[in-house]
Amino acid sequence: MKKGQIFEGIIERVDFPNKGIVYVPAEDKYVTVKNGIPGQKIRFMINKFKGGNAEGRLLEVLERSPQETRQPVCSIFPECGGCMYQTMPYEEQMKMKEGQIRRIMDRAVKGDYVFEGVKASPKEFGYRNKMEFSFGDEYKDGPLSLGLHKKGSTYDVLTAADCKLVHEDMNKILVCVLEYFKERNVSYYKKMQHTGYLRHLLLRRGDTTGEILVNLVTTTQEEHDLEPLVSELLGLELEGKIVGILHILNDSLSDVVKSDETRILYGQDFFYERLLGLEFKITPFSFFQPNTSGAEVLYETVREYIGDIHDMTVFDLFSGTGTISQVLAPVAKEVVGVEIVEEAVEAAKENASRNGISNCKFIAGDVFQVLDQIGEKPDVIVLDPPRDGIHPKALPKILEYGVERIVYISCKMTSLARDLEMMQLAGYRVEKMTAVDQFCETVHCEVVCALSKPEK
Repeated sequence: MKKGQIFEGIIERVDFPNKGIVYVPAEDKYVTVKNGIPGQKIRFMINKFKGGNAEGRLLEVLERSPQETRQPVCSIFPECGGCMYQTMPYEEQMKMKEGQIRRIMDRAVKGDYVFEGVKASPKEFGYRNKMEFSFGDEYKDGPLSLGLHKKGSTYDVLTAADCKLVHEDMNKILVCVLEYFKERNVSYYKKMQHTGYLRHLLLRRGDTTGEILVNLVTTTQEEHDLEPLVSELLGLELEGKIVGILHILNDSLSDVVKSDETRILYGQDFFYERLLGLEFKITPFSFFQPNTSGAEVLYETVREYIGDIHDMTVFDLFSGTGTISQVLAPVAKEVVGVEIVEEAVEAAKENASRNGISNCKFIAGDVFQVLDQIGEKPDVIVLDPPRDGIHPKALPKILEYGVERIVYISCKMTSLARDLEMMQLAGYRVEKMTAVDQFCETVHCEVVCALSKPEK
């Protein structure tokens, strides 16, 4: 098997994240090919062969999978890298994700544990309350586009005018913004040359409130009158209501959505969302689960897994805007949230006050450093770390508390599998695990794991 060789084969299964496994009989080798669906017959080219492991690049789908029983629901599938599995019935998607989790966790967990399956999102489509769209072009020197990157490309941008992961209000706003700048022939920011004006359109919409925050992200390289755009946006017929239109200035060289300066063009720089009877104030960059109804299923699961915490102190580490802390606070003695993003901590404090919760304390800082400064000792710990899991220096400190129960929420199951190794060496046992599909049609899934430490 050599780099550049072309083969055909059937995807036997898809491993996390998005790794199709294809057997090539002529070479007696398995090849990993991304961006496929189980059962598809594909043509692919070998682009990496090292140490006996082969990786291929998908060239063409020769035959649809027997599992593809649905027609695409948007105009840019399958070129778009946003939704991989929309042609599979939702039940099949959940079965596939369950297989992915079990293959990883059955190896990572020592001893027996209970796997309680994958819980469905209450909404399969239109569930995302946040979306970052990019400005660009669909092909070199093509007309202005606004939407999502083409699969496998960091440059080509497909206009997502009918994206089905978001509410129709977001699509109407996207089309309005794109047409406005197209008519005026405004430039977009080119990442290699570091020139141009338009960067991103960040949209956030309360699923329960319908409140919408429109955030236009540009460089400072040009000046444009945005008042007519504000008028056009406010004139749109929407189911929800625009409560704020912001102009975010970002001159960083890297392709990240961040703010050097934020100007309010209309209204306010926040919106409200409700979750499990609580109200949350959300700003442009504050973390909030992107699937509100799915988050309710997730947090109800966490509440169930954590058990009776009456008269107990709970540490909520990597607490974001304090959602989990506030969900647990009514049934705990005290909850201490630790989060590195200061803006999120301020939002958490304000949200707790708004919800009349007085037994939550939020601390801004790195978990690794903050744990040395906290006087309280936890009875139970909830972990909801970023995608890459817990820093290897922070995890031993967390485990030193020796609490009886830990609930770990993971948005990347391979990170959880890695962290479980150290946790199990410290005497913790995995009791049970489940998953909540917060990201229908995509490769991602949230896993919730309950661990206990037997009393000596």
